[in-house]
Parts: sequence; structure tokens; C-alpha cells
Amino acid sequence: MSDETLENHHHDSSEDASVVVLADPEPSNAATDSDADASATADDAPHPSATTAVDGDEINACDSSSSSSSVAEALSSMLSSVIRDFDSRAEDAGRSQDQLSFAIDRLTRELDQLLEDAPLPFIMQHAVKVSGVRKRVSSLNTLLKSIQRRLDNIDRMYLIELNALGRESSRRKSETELASAVY
Repeated sequence: MSDETLENHHHDSSEDASVVVLADPEPSNAATDSDADASATADDAPHPSATTAVDGDEINACDSSSSSSSVAEALSSMLSSVIRDFDSRAEDAGRSQDQLSFAIDRLTRELDQLLEDAPLPFIMQHAVKVSGVRKRVSSLNTLLKSIQRRLDNIDRMYLIELNALGRESSRRKSETELASAVY
């Protein structure tokens, strides 16, 4: 018995009749916890629902629009959880950058006070280094905030497109139901 797997299509050629199983995986919640992704096992994977075709006749066939709608919903769920995860990490990094910037500013003020009290060449060298680090942290903080704004814009555009796709899917579904009710 030989099993061949290709893009969620399984073909069992051990019998004369051809049997094709089309798997439609359910959305996974694993994307919300990236630490759990690394320790996930095969037992944690979602169990797919299936549509079986025997000699070309489908049993429990799904309408193509509803299957594409379910795929869109699964992708939407996965992408939104990934975006939320990235947003929270970016916000955490931004807060960390702000705390670091505040600490460097405080140390710079203390170093300036030391320079006023004892202007030694050793202290001057460290003052220049601290000033350079402060400038780099400030530029990184600005870059991080710019990236966060871009991610927010992408998230907003994604939600607008998702809402438009949902309305289009609902419209197609109602048209299909209306057409099937007429016939």
C-alpha cells in the first residue's frame, strides 16, 4: 500500500477505485503563543475535516465559495493573532527603549555633574561614549516608533480589506442561496 501526499490531497492507490481525501485544516491557536510553537508535537496539531471522492463522485462536498470563505477566515484568524503578537512585542520594545533612554539621560546628567566637579580626561572620554550611546538609543527609538506606525497602518488596511472580503463573501452566499431557492 503506497500513500502519496501532495498539498493536502491524499491518494490511496491500493484499490481499483480511486479515493481522494481533501483535507481542510481548522485554524490553529498556536500562532498566539510563539513559545508553545517550539514545543508543539504532532498530537497538538488540529484534526482536519475531510471530503472524500470515490471515482469522481464527492461525498459531503463543500461549495467552493464556502470552502474559500473558511480558508479566508482561517488565514484571517492566524494573521490577526500574529499581528497582535508582533504589536505587543513592538510595544514592549518601545517601552524598554523609553526606559533605556530615560536611564541614559539620567546618567548623562550625573556625568555632566561629575564633569563640573572634576574635569578629568578619563571622565571626559566616558562622557563622549555615553553621549554617543544616547544618540544611538534615541535614533533606534525613533526607528522603532516609525516601524510601529507602519505596522499599525498595515493592520488597519488589513482589517479594512478583511471587512470588505467578509461583505463580498456574504453577498455571494446570499446570491447563491437566492439562486438555489429559485430553482
